Amino acid sequence: MDQQFAERIDKGENIVDDLVVSIANMKEQKAMDLAAKMLNGGENPLKVLELCRQAVELVGQQFEQGQYFLPELVMAGEMLQKISKMAEPFVKQDAAEATERIGKVVMGSVKGDIHDIGKDMVIFLLDVNGFEVQDLGVDVTPEAFVAAIRETKPQVVGMSALLTTVFESFKDTVAAIEEAGMRDAVKIMIGGGTVTDEVREYSGADAYGKDAVEAVNLSKKWVEN
Repeated sequence: MDQQFAERIDKGENIVDDLVVSIANMKEQKAMDLAAKMLNGGENPLKVLELCRQAVELVGQQFEQGQYFLPELVMAGEMLQKISKMAEPFVKQDAAEATERIGKVVMGSVKGDIHDIGKDMVIFLLDVNGFEVQDLGVDVTPEAFVAAIRETKPQVVGMSALLTTVFESFKDTVAAIEEAGMRDAVKIMIGGGTVTDEVREYSGADAYGKDAVEAVNLSKKWVEN
């Protein structure tokens, strides 16, 4: 994992960095305890989830460098799921729950990418903010996205990827949606720890969200308009 983070923890620095390092180092029980302490102590639950995202980004970097493997990715995902479930009542307390769904979103990790951690965080926040979300899972083909759009008729399509090697799948999926004659009917956002606006421009998507909160804000703006 990132040596700078480890050195800061060795010096006894704050609980924020400690949570990131605990997740990135696969110290599950410590991560759970720290997350609970932050949430019960009044910390913004979205900040806690953002720290989880930072930790998962570190795990993804280690995976791409061949230092972490599938078991570590799975374990990181399990930790995120547990912390997300822990944070859910605090998120719902901070944001009034919608009495009816305000829009539809289709979400999936693109073909070639098996990471669902960031995607699941976005889905979680979309749900508590009143969206009906169809989760297509991971390694989703362009054809599967097209079929889901045709069936669900969402206003927003979200595509996720952590690996830089699958950016072409963003472009292929956007192209498939256009070829199916549905491009004008949906707004497309992409995201993931390595995604930039240059990737968004290359893919032909409408926007990229640097984190789950921005993805929710984009979806709200598009639905309202």
